[in-house]
Amino acid sequence: MTTLLVTGGAGFIGSHFIAMMLKKYPKIRIVNVDLLTYAGSQDNLTQVSGESRYIFIKEDIRNREAMAGIFAVHDIDQVVNFAAESHVDRSVLDPDVFMTTNVIGTQVLLDTAKNHWKTKTSDPNCRSFKAGVKFLQISTDEVYGSIPAPEKFTEVSPLRPSSPYSASKAGADLIVKAYAETYGLPVNISRCSNNYGPGQYPEKLIPLMIENTLGNKPLPVYGDGLHVRDWIHVSDHCRALDAILSHGRLGELYNVGGNCEKTNLEIVRLILEVLCKPNSLIQFVADRPGHDRRYAVDASKIQRELGWSPEYDFDQGLRETMLWHANKLERSIQLT
Repeated sequence: MTTLLVTGGAGFIGSHFIAMMLKKYPKIRIVNVDLLTYAGSQDNLTQVSGESRYIFIKEDIRNREAMAGIFAVHDIDQVVNFAAESHVDRSVLDPDVFMTTNVIGTQVLLDTAKNHWKTKTSDPNCRSFKAGVKFLQISTDEVYGSIPAPEKFTEVSPLRPSSPYSASKAGADLIVKAYAETYGLPVNISRCSNNYGPGQYPEKLIPLMIENTLGNKPLPVYGDGLHVRDWIHVSDHCRALDAILSHGRLGELYNVGGNCEKTNLEIVRLILEVLCKPNSLIQFVADRPGHDRRYAVDASKIQRELGWSPEYDFDQGLRETMLWHANKLERSIQLT
C-alpha cells in the first residue's frame, strides 16, 4: 500500500484531492498534515473522516523534527505539497508568514523527504532513492506574472512574480528544482490557473461574490474589473494532479489551465444575473498594489503527455458552487 503525505489537505484544493484519491485508489493510504489556520478546516473532510486509510495530523510543515517523525512513523512514499499561504491581499499586508511557510516550509519537506528516501542513509551525497517515491509541488500560474492577450505562458516562460505571495511560490519552485538538480530528488511541479468550486474560503473572488450577493452586500471589484483570469474547476485540477503524480516525467513541471478566460467583472455580473440581483451591488474600489492584469497558461504539455484535459463546463460548475454556498448559509435560492 502506497502512503501519500498530503500537506495542507484541510484546505480547499487539498481536501478535494484527498477525497478523490481515497475513492479512486483502494490501495492508497493518506496522511494529511495541516496546521488548520483560518482557511483550513476538518469540516472539509467529513466525507473521509471515518476512512481507515486516512490519518489527520495537526502540525506545521516548518517543524523539522515533527516532519521527520511523521515520515519515519508512517514511512511516507510520496508527498503532495499544498500547504501554503495563498491569498494575495494578505501577502501584501503580512508577507513574513508567506515567506516562512511557502519557502522555508517547502525546503523542510524536501530535506525530510530526501533524508528518508535515500537508499544509502549514511551517505550525505547519495543520489539514489527508493523506487516509486515522488515529491509533487503545487504551485500557481501567478509565478509568471502578467501577460498580454493572446499570448500564454509555457513551462519555459521566465518567472516574474508581482506580489509577496507569488514571489514566495516562485522561490519554493526554484528550491524544488534545485533539489532535483543537486540531489536527484524525484520531483514534479504543477502550476495551475484560478480554481473555483464548492468549499473555497470566501476571501477569493468567486466565493466572496456569491456570499455577498446572497447577503445583499456590496461586491468590491478592484480597479476597472477588467483583470483577466483563466478559471478551472477544482475537480479538474485534482484530476490533473493525479495524472502528474502517477505518470508525470520526473523533473518536469506542468501547466494546468481551464481554457476559460474571463474578466473579474464578467464573473461578478454573471453571479448577479444567475442570482437575480441588481448590478447596483457592484462597488468599484481602489486597485491593489502590483495587481497583475492577465494570467493565461498554455496547458498543451499535460494534455499531450498525460492525456488530461478539463471537463467541467464553467456555467454549470458556477451554478453548483452557488448552490453549495446557499446551502452553507441556509438560504433558499432560485437560479436563472
